[in-house]
Amino acid sequence: MTGGAGFEDALVPETEAIKALTASDIEFAVTAHGPVRSLEEAAEARGLEPRQILKTLVVRRGEDDYLFVLVPGDRQISWPKLREHLGVSRLSMPGKDTAKDVTGYERGTITPFGSLPSPAGTPWPVIADALIVSREGPVSIGGGAHGVAATVHPAQLVEVLDARVADVTEPV
Repeated sequence: MTGGAGFEDALVPETEAIKALTASDIEFAVTAHGPVRSLEEAAEARGLEPRQILKTLVVRRGEDDYLFVLVPGDRQISWPKLREHLGVSRLSMPGKDTAKDVTGYERGTITPFGSLPSPAGTPWPVIADALIVSREGPVSIGGGAHGVAATVHPAQLVEVLDARVADVTEPV
C-alpha cells in the first residue's frame, strides 16, 4: 500500500501517525501485519532486513523535556555518545505510562509521526542515528498501532521530522 497526500486504505488503521505521514507529503508505503514477537519477525513481515526496521525510543533529558531517538534495528543507543551529543551528563528512559502520556502512544507503537506535542506546543526533537541515512535502502518506522508500519526513504524521513543526524548508537 503506497501513501502520500490523500492516502486512504480500509485495511490500515487510521492512526495519528498515518494521518501525519499523509499530511507530510512524503512518499511512504504502509504495511499492516499481525503480531510479531521479534525484530526478525517484524522485518520479515515488512519485507525488509532487520537493520532497516527503526526503533523509536523516548529519552528523558530533564523534567518535561523529552526527545525521540531513531535507532536501526541492529543497533542500540550508546548512552555515552548520546549524552556527549546533547551536552548533558544524565539521560533516562521514561516508564511505559510516562512514555504514553508524553507521546500519546503505548510502547511498541511509538513514533514521532502524530505524537503529542511538547508543553511548548512544538514537536519533540528527533535525533536519527547516522547509519539511517548512510545505509542503502528504505527504512520502516512505526505507524502508531501494533502491526502497522510505514516504509520511507531515509533522507525524506530525516527532512520531514527535522531530525538531527548523529552517531548515537552501537552494535547490539
